[in-house]
Amino acid sequence: MHIVIMGCGRVGATLALNLEERGHSVAVIDQDPTAFRRLGSRFAGRRVTGLGFDRDTLTEAGLPEAGAFAAVSSGDNSNIIAARVAREVFGVENVTARIYDSRRAEVFERFGIPTVATVRWTADQMLRRLLPAGAEPLWRDPSGGVQLSEVHVAPGWAGHQVSRFQERTGVRVAFLTRLGEAMLPTARTVIQEGDLVHVMMYGDQVAEVEAACLLGPEEVS
Repeated sequence: MHIVIMGCGRVGATLALNLEERGHSVAVIDQDPTAFRRLGSRFAGRRVTGLGFDRDTLTEAGLPEAGAFAAVSSGDNSNIIAARVAREVFGVENVTARIYDSRRAEVFERFGIPTVATVRWTADQMLRRLLPAGAEPLWRDPSGGVQLSEVHVAPGWAGHQVSRFQERTGVRVAFLTRLGEAMLPTARTVIQEGDLVHVMMYGDQVAEVEAACLLGPEEVS
């Protein structure tokens, strides 16, 4: 999969190198050409100098063919504008943005764009947003048998109760993140578009669960 990253600071460079190591093609955009030094000589992807919300720049970075876009520059406004252009103009479904002001999370996510606050594990959080199976579990018990993971959920699950989601996928929903706020659901809680779903499951269920979550409720066998 081709992935475009806007911003070549510490998080952007770490994310780019990690994604490339996983076999993805990567393009990194930054206004400052000297920022690309953080990528080092081993980075084989594209380095594109320009504004991350400029259509020509995004096209040069290969966004029309991209499967995901991450806006991780140093400015909240630039990140949300770029994320919206990626989603609304180029039609990229898997878009996520970094934020510094957590109070803006609700505004970002009203546009259906998941956000990651600026914390020391930002790069790993971004990886979880960009790749359905792209990162380590959020938590794993000492035996390694049970883990907490964030799963990507198909749009078809919106409007269905958590109880049905659990029954069809075989997981336990630990919590949801909705409009930037974590919430503990009940069995009757209805999954909404844009929800981030965090589940508990057995370690040997991962591939099966991820596949089920990416299918609609009527498609799961």
